[in-house]
Amino acid sequence: MREGGYNYRIIFRTTEMKTLRGSILEESVPSAARHTTPRGLSPKRLLEFIMPELNLHCLRLASNSPKVRDTLLKLDEQGLNFQRKVGVMYCRAGQSSEEDMYNNESSGPAFEEFLDLLGERVRLKGWEKYRAQLDNKTDSTGTHSLYTRYQDYEIMFHVSTMLPYTANNTQQLLRKRHIGNDIVTIVFQEPGALPFTPKSIRSHFQHVFIIVQVHEPCTDNTYYRVAVTRSKDIPLFGPLFPKGARFPRSPAFRDFLLAKAVNAENAAEKSEKFRSMATRTRQEYLKDLAENYVTTTPIDSSTKFPLLSLGGKRKDKLKGAKGAELHSAGALVWAVMVCSGEEGEAGEHRLPCLLGVSAESVVLIERCTRRVVFNCSCRDVIGWKAVIETKEGGPCLDIFYERGESVSISVMESQAEDIREVVQRLELVTRGCEALEVTPLRDGVGQPGFLMNEEGFVTELQRFCYAESGGLQLWARVVRLCGHSLVHLSPEERTRLLRTAHKIHITVIPPDENGKPRRWVRLQIEGGGRERTLTRPRLGQRTQGETRQVAHGYKASCRE
Repeated sequence: MREGGYNYRIIFRTTEMKTLRGSILEESVPSAARHTTPRGLSPKRLLEFIMPELNLHCLRLASNSPKVRDTLLKLDEQGLNFQRKVGVMYCRAGQSSEEDMYNNESSGPAFEEFLDLLGERVRLKGWEKYRAQLDNKTDSTGTHSLYTRYQDYEIMFHVSTMLPYTANNTQQLLRKRHIGNDIVTIVFQEPGALPFTPKSIRSHFQHVFIIVQVHEPCTDNTYYRVAVTRSKDIPLFGPLFPKGARFPRSPAFRDFLLAKAVNAENAAEKSEKFRSMATRTRQEYLKDLAENYVTTTPIDSSTKFPLLSLGGKRKDKLKGAKGAELHSAGALVWAVMVCSGEEGEAGEHRLPCLLGVSAESVVLIERCTRRVVFNCSCRDVIGWKAVIETKEGGPCLDIFYERGESVSISVMESQAEDIREVVQRLELVTRGCEALEVTPLRDGVGQPGFLMNEEGFVTELQRFCYAESGGLQLWARVVRLCGHSLVHLSPEERTRLLRTAHKIHITVIPPDENGKPRRWVRLQIEGGGRERTLTRPRLGQRTQGETRQVAHGYKASCRE
């Protein structure tokens, strides 16, 4: 119950492993169907309004058995598992085979240093948190293991040297039965280890290998190189990184590696093999509920709340409150065209998509292939620019995110109201704001009257200049300069445009209500003799390598 009325939450589950969730405010339902007592609307009234094409006569109420609740929880937990098990294999100098790695009885100092970075050693006996099938009563799977938490995830590592070693047994089944059943395996290579190939691993369950090679171990200059190999049916997953990247031993590298491991398993679950297994399990759960936990009671309307007979004028006179759905926690969806390429760039391509904005994420899904071509967290949206009246191309909207990158969408002339609704939705679920267009004139000596730093933030602003009178503020963020995305311009190109452009035109995101710049979180990693800015690894985001290319004509030169 919310102030002023009810907020109804609805979940539809299908045998094709599709779960649709939504909510609807009471004021959105035609007033003739609203309740007059604290009991609220009946299920039939709601379903008639939300899905009028549904055959309600075939529906029956579920039993009140605890098994119904438990089974529904299992269905939902298929996609909400925040516990992960990851295998870790130790490869000494001169080794490369599975048998060699399983038969390393103990670990060397370089491996110990890596394990200390990765997690904490925990005593298994009496361990009450996630144990990943390890024995916490009799020490049959070893006395200690490696455990950590990352964001919302619990991760237990199956470390080869911490699992029981069996002398004179080259198979080392006590170790292999755990690591061999992990989807993701980290292979740690000491200096001098031979090249690794997944063909040497005899397992049907290990689908992703993250190879970590250490250099200058146990020194102040320790750094790591990383490579990834995956089964061919597993999609690309992030965080991506440049070829030949060197990662110094640091908490930032730990975060990167854990995000890579978690995203690897999330990506594996999208492969055909794992998806079909999950679908079969789900179908069995639903079949069991439909056959054994259903009553003979139909979903019938309560006689206390009959619909009024309004004839043919019902639709005209009784409508729900407009815009109430914008407060929903679930995703609202609009049909749009996604524009790739810079503003005004020749050969611009338009892709038919569905735009979904929930309380957590902004997502674009290609209509034909149902492929996710863009997604970002609502926390990363810093602003937007809407153009309702255009001479050509129809109403459009630019959504700016992270460092000032943008995705551009457009709709038909008749759908201008959709752009206004998207903006209203973004105002409710993000911390961004409307972008400003500023055209600062140069002063007598040819200066634009403001300075910005490398990130695009205005750090100095001349008082009473054309820029200030045009609405520019200190700590506003410049996202476009003369029609070009600022994040894609080199410092030399920015300077050249500011000095030589016939007319300076900038798109800026104003600071927040406290005068602070609108930022997103980032990490600084030292390595390779220079400082590099890496985004904080965010789970499940941009798992397609071509996401940015579709969104705005830019593709980062990153590899796995």
